[in-house]
Amino acid sequence: MIEIRHCDNLKLMAEMEDNTVDLIYCDILYGTGRKFKDYQDLKPKREIIEQHYIPRIKEMHRVLKDTGSIYLQMDTRINHWMRCVLDDIFCYDNFQNELVWIYRTQGFSSKKWSEKHDVILMYSKNKTFKFNLEDVRESEIGESTQKRWHKEIKGFGLIPTKKNGKVYWNSPYSPPRDWININALPQAHKERLNYDTQKPKALIERLIKASSNEGDLVADFYGGSFTTAEVCKDLKRNFIGCDISEKAVSIGLHRLLN
Repeated sequence: MIEIRHCDNLKLMAEMEDNTVDLIYCDILYGTGRKFKDYQDLKPKREIIEQHYIPRIKEMHRVLKDTGSIYLQMDTRINHWMRCVLDDIFCYDNFQNELVWIYRTQGFSSKKWSEKHDVILMYSKNKTFKFNLEDVRESEIGESTQKRWHKEIKGFGLIPTKKNGKVYWNSPYSPPRDWININALPQAHKERLNYDTQKPKALIERLIKASSNEGDLVADFYGGSFTTAEVCKDLKRNFIGCDISEKAVSIGLHRLLN
């Protein structure tokens, strides 16, 4: 089931029953105050941010299952305010992690540290929540190791290390870290769909694989280019989401049809 709605997210959530969603991922409004080509962002003022998000986070908490998790993506303009909102609604003890998405884009600042990362806040609804470690382990096979042990790695699927004249075979994958190094989508990238601030599929795939299973219901209430919907289709998850932009909904429906 893949459902895309053209509406305000409060309207959609008001129609949803309690405890029905397994995972929520939202690339939310960042509070830049900018008028993007595809949408108007919120102004970076605390009262505006709280007025917008508090009722929406309360609804997200209501529709999320007791075993569910929520990931909200933003940058450093509002993440400190959002932590306070999420602590109040989801409870401080249910804060699980602050992930950092590191990316490369053109341009840099000569007057301060360049801004090349987003923050992804993860909360659970309770102490028991899904986390599929084996689905998100990261490869540690370096280029030199591959050249030196190519046939053996290909045959065993493990990393060889020598100690005291003996060869030991180890897993080539390490547990996931709280930083994710995936490049942002350049303008000419094949995934690009002419939507501002579109996120790469690989980023969202990691989060969905980590915190949901096949057949689970994933929700994205700030659909944008609806990358989440396409990833859910690829990974055999159900999806429900919305956006107030007619263009965004059109892009989402086009992605699913193709």
